[in-house]
Amino acid sequence: MQDETPIGFEYSFEAVDCSKITLVPILRSGLGMVEAVQSILPEAVTVHHLGLFREKLTLQPVEYYNNLPQSQANVAKLAIVVDPIIATGQTCIAAIQSLKEWGVEKIIVLSVLGAYPGVTRAAEEWPEGTEVWIGGLDEGLTDKGMIKPGVGDIGNRLFKTG
Repeated sequence: MQDETPIGFEYSFEAVDCSKITLVPILRSGLGMVEAVQSILPEAVTVHHLGLFREKLTLQPVEYYNNLPQSQANVAKLAIVVDPIIATGQTCIAAIQSLKEWGVEKIIVLSVLGAYPGVTRAAEEWPEGTEVWIGGLDEGLTDKGMIKPGVGDIGNRLFKTG
């Protein structure tokens, strides 16, 4: 479809059917992005949560909560994963795998900051079905899997824990 900006420039756009979209925050840190993402969509979409944390020694993701509907009739066509940080990429990969197994056709991962190696790993997990949209990249990780120079644990910062 075509439209025109207030100052006279034409642009193309695609209408969005919000009934086919779900928002998937990664608990806890992704909760801080839900309201902002909902506010830019034409109408509110369903929200399903994935609870994932990184095991401290192996840095591997552990799923502790998943409220994706079990019925295939309720599978969204597009899942928007919100997680402010992609460090090692393992949590993002676990979310992509869960959503792919659920049956979504496309995933958009929205993040604020990532480490280049982790973002690359996440983007390569399911390249034909996933797009990663990220605000900024830092080059590397600490030996504890934190982005450097980075911002620390976003969940702890948002909820004043840790």
